[in-house]
Amino acid sequence: MDRLDNTVRPYAWGSTTAIPALLGVEPTGEPQAELWMGAHPGAPSLVDRGTGVAAGTDGLSPLTDVIAADPDRELGPESHAAFGPRLPFLLKLLAADAPLSLQVHPDLAQAAAGFADEEARGVPLDAAHRTYKDDQHKPELICALTPFEGLCGFREPDRTAALMDALGVDGLKPYADLLRASPPGAALREVFTAILTADAERQAESVHATGRAAAELAESGGEFAAACAAYARLADSYPGDRGVLAALLLNHVRLAPGEALYLAAGVPHAYLTGLGVEIMANSDNVLRCGLTPKHVDVPELLRIVEFTGGEPSVLRPEAGPDGEERYATPAREFRLSRRQLAPGGAPASLPGGRPQILLATAGTVRLTSGDGAELVLEAGRSAYVAAGAGPVSATGDGTLFRATVGI
Repeated sequence: MDRLDNTVRPYAWGSTTAIPALLGVEPTGEPQAELWMGAHPGAPSLVDRGTGVAAGTDGLSPLTDVIAADPDRELGPESHAAFGPRLPFLLKLLAADAPLSLQVHPDLAQAAAGFADEEARGVPLDAAHRTYKDDQHKPELICALTPFEGLCGFREPDRTAALMDALGVDGLKPYADLLRASPPGAALREVFTAILTADAERQAESVHATGRAAAELAESGGEFAAACAAYARLADSYPGDRGVLAALLLNHVRLAPGEALYLAAGVPHAYLTGLGVEIMANSDNVLRCGLTPKHVDVPELLRIVEFTGGEPSVLRPEAGPDGEERYATPAREFRLSRRQLAPGGAPASLPGGRPQILLATAGTVRLTSGDGAELVLEAGRSAYVAAGAGPVSATGDGTLFRATVGI
């Protein structure tokens, strides 16, 4: 077992208080958006492995180096064979205080083809207009620790047309008409394409008008009040951004603590506010649709997005016979589960054989390995357990999330 020393990402949309409050430390005054746990090359967690792996002057080694030194032991033969000599998932604490960009992720075949194409064309990896940073897909799961708000998947077109009617903005009327005139999938594609390809200056007028109308509709109550409050915040956060109009097409979702959303390839989404545990395949591939000053590749985006309307499926943990609550997804790269530990309760057995990251989000958790070594995790602290380390038992009075591979 290795205690992880993790990196905080200070993205502008991050909360200044949520992650410090969970960790029990003083805020720095700067946004702390994400705490990364894992072996992503951009910000790998650090572990203390002594002299077994080349360490820095502080005695800590990047988890990427630890895994590279003995991938079979660290990952287990099955994960190593399936995903290569790398940890296939990345675990995060995500704390949003402002909306993230509206985005979508490719599937595995699309990512491989897109990456190969940009490599062949010599597009630098750090170029602002580069779309694919690697050849992997990026399914992800967000599990709320606090009330959490986001946008996820396309709303049924007729309901979005009704929303646009209620907003009463002249610039939205052609979109409402299109949403009613074609079959659902074709209607969503037509309107999404029209929004992203229209003249930006003319669109800005509709964005401003939509923000004002959404604020008024939110105040008046009714079916779309909660969604309109979110759209009004988007218009305020991204003045004139056409992504605000694209966001009107998406379902507004509120998660209670413990509830989760799974984001498959092709599903447009944006997180708005709240603190959650996020797990994803270890990839950087993001195609942005709006709510961002960054590059938007509209033709490629239209190739990737799944134009299917419907209510998003909110996941709740399924309790197994061993007391572990699992969030069921089709992802092979990751699996997320949690345990609620009570003082005096029987130790929870966490099987070995797979790489895992253990994250305490409440209370205090004591981990004990088969050889009697112990590690105490307080809220916000995490540990890495190698596949070859064997089973671990957990006791305490807190909540423990367990991330491992899904195969």
